[in-house]
Amino acid sequence: MNEQSVFPEDLPDRARVVHAAQAGGTEVLVPAEVAMPEPGPHQVLVETAAAGVNFLETYQRSGVYPMEYPFTPGTEATGTVLAVGEAVESLSAGQRVTTMEAASGTYASHFLVDSSKAVAVPDEVTDEQAAALPLQGITAHYLMNSTYRVAPGQTVLTHAGAGGVGQILTQLLKAKGARVITTCSTEEKAQIAQAAGADYVLGYENFAEKVHEITKGEGVAAVFDGVGKDTYLGSLESLAVRGTFVLYGGASGQVPPLDPQDLNRRGGLYLTRPSTHWYLRNAEERSWRYAELFDSLTGGDLKLSIGASYSLEDAGRAHDDLENRRTTGKLLLTP
Repeated sequence: MNEQSVFPEDLPDRARVVHAAQAGGTEVLVPAEVAMPEPGPHQVLVETAAAGVNFLETYQRSGVYPMEYPFTPGTEATGTVLAVGEAVESLSAGQRVTTMEAASGTYASHFLVDSSKAVAVPDEVTDEQAAALPLQGITAHYLMNSTYRVAPGQTVLTHAGAGGVGQILTQLLKAKGARVITTCSTEEKAQIAQAAGADYVLGYENFAEKVHEITKGEGVAAVFDGVGKDTYLGSLESLAVRGTFVLYGGASGQVPPLDPQDLNRRGGLYLTRPSTHWYLRNAEERSWRYAELFDSLTGGDLKLSIGASYSLEDAGRAHDDLENRRTTGKLLLTP
């Protein structure tokens, strides 16, 4: 056991961050310098190589999700361990790690993370891949392996097939031998979903009817729905008898309360509302999910779409591009 913290003497005493001093538009994201964070017990200090940008952070910045300001956004990043706190056994200085559960904001040159919530990155995986993978990759993994365990030969419906989760989920489902129907809002996005391997790409209008045409009236074994309010009724209508409705997000708004008897009338359906927190409950589960994702990356079953990379100081522009849908694929910040 490492009973003492390991903190290099030549480490800079200041770290660069981007923080929001108050809620507002992208202009509130400003560069700043702060004292270099020091890892506490069971924590490591990581020098950031690349950080993921996600819609959640735009909600936090704008005040949709109230935060204590000033705050530094971000929980997803990859980098090199520089210092370890007391009682850290699993990681050491010099290792590359990735996480989606950082203890301090990752829009920064350095960040802290609990050692149990970071995983070592294989040599074959680039920093950009390691930073782009965690949030959407872990989500796709638990949806199809734990929330509803998809079997080879089954037909499933996913929504937003050109999105970050959608592209990864489609690729992993196809590698497992499933038949994938997905939805998209534009022709450009349909091409992205097709490139990811979807068997059928539908528009959102009357998609349930088209699903039943494709499945010869049977419906699908499961629907993975991160859209929510605009799609949930069609999702229920798309399911086969005893099918499973996996509602994992609400991009269009939250689903109104459902009458359990409606699930019965539609064929004894199952409904579940998962979130990542419940599928990363310990280091063993975390290690399993990341290991399978890394294997899919290095084995060629999974390709990540990185839409753009920005300097740390351009975090506001990254948010603006994300909110106005000017890019496709994962957005990264590189200090």
